[in-house]
Formats: sequence, C-alpha cells, structure tokens
Amino acid sequence: MSIDSLVLLTTDSEAGRIAARFLACRFSALQVIVEEPIPRSQLLRRRIRRLGLTRVGGQLAFMLFQRLQQKASRRRIGEIVRAAALDAQVFRKGEVIRVSSVNSHQCIAQLQRLQPRAVLVVGTRIIESNVLRTIAAPFINYHAGITPKYRGVHGGYWANVESDPGNFGVTVHLVDEGIDTGDVLYQARLTPTAKDNFSTYPYLQLAAALPLLERAARDAMNGTLRTEKIEAISRLWSHPTLWQYLYAGWQRGTW
Repeated sequence: MSIDSLVLLTTDSEAGRIAARFLACRFSALQVIVEEPIPRSQLLRRRIRRLGLTRVGGQLAFMLFQRLQQKASRRRIGEIVRAAALDAQVFRKGEVIRVSSVNSHQCIAQLQRLQPRAVLVVGTRIIESNVLRTIAAPFINYHAGITPKYRGVHGGYWANVESDPGNFGVTVHLVDEGIDTGDVLYQARLTPTAKDNFSTYPYLQLAAALPLLERAARDAMNGTLRTEKIEAISRLWSHPTLWQYLYAGWQRGTW
C-alpha cells in the first residue's frame, strides 16, 4: 500500500469528471475507477416496484421538465463553474479504469491491486458490503445534502421545500451498509441566491463539497480521520414528481 495511494470511484458524468479533475490536481497518485451507468430500463423497473407506477410517472414528467430548466439556467451554471474553477473535461482514452459496476469482480480486483489508503466516492450506485470489506481502507462519500436528515437525492432542494434552509448543504461521510447513513466527517451549509434553482443547486453543492472531500482524503492518508455520529430525524428522499415540484414552487417559491 503506497502512502499516497488514493482511488476515486465515480461515473462518466459531469459531476464525476469535475471531481476527478479537482482531485487529480491535488493528489498525484490518484487512480480513477469509472463504472458504467445502470441501464435505464432496469432503473425504471426498480423504481416502479419501490414507489409505484403513478409516482414514477410523475418523476419522469419532472425529469423532462428539468431538462428545459437546465438549458434555461446555463448562464447561472456557467457563473458557478467559473467562480469555483470547475473543470468537466471529458476523460481521455486510458486515463481512467472502466468497470461495469462498483460492485463487480472487476472493481474488487482493481481495488485489491491498487491497495489505496482511501476510496473516495462520487455519484455511484450503492456499494455492497462485500466491496466495502475487500480492502482495509475507508470509503468516503460525497452526499448532496445534510445527513442524516436528508438522505437519498436532492437533499438541498428538499431542505428548501421543507422550509429548512439552514440545512441546505453537503456532507462528506464514511460509507457503511446503509444509504447515506455513515458517520459524518465534514458538512457545509450554503445559501443559494435568488438566481438559483433545482438545476443549479448541484453545482453549488459540488463546489462546496470538493474541498471537504480533499480534506477527508488527507485525513485518511495521515491517519487522522475523525467522525461524528449525528442523532437527528432521518428520512430517505427521492426525486420530486412534476406536481410536487410545481406545488412547492407556487406555494413556497422553491424552484
């Protein structure tokens, strides 16, 4: 195990590429493992089984709407990206290690070969317990919300919907066998501007979280990780439906 060996587990997404560029500039020995996306048909079947057809239909309608919102928000997104010097340059051939899934035998073999001091996680599917046990290194996740209150997805948005703007933020935490239930390493609270909305929140949150992820990685490599167990009401949040989003926007001004 190299004293400065570090792995990033991520996806070939804008957030994954931004995280990889940011961390590679700060850790020369960083190795990036990129998993393939879950097939959309498989994701859809899982959601329908868990949430029901009506709710999933509403979520799909919102996702179509959100594509339009993101296009309309390009100027604000550009402001955030430039202010934080974020770089989403595409991965070049041979620059990353590609695996079918973070839970695949391929990924386990790569982790065992690399023997990193820490494994950073940005945007992957849920990591199974056998993968977490495959090496003696902490798995450290970036979560776009304040845990344990806002687990799941879109934690900042849901904090605003719940009239809880003091918990709009990000968390860097250890990965355990639950969903965003690991002990907290670092958190940051943010205040979006009047120009921000559902489509710009992820950029604000990622910009705030990356320095915390860097700090946690250095702690892990130095053997100085310190965790905090936060006792609070905990809930797992999902994607909004289109009608939930429109209601929250009209009634509460949360867009």
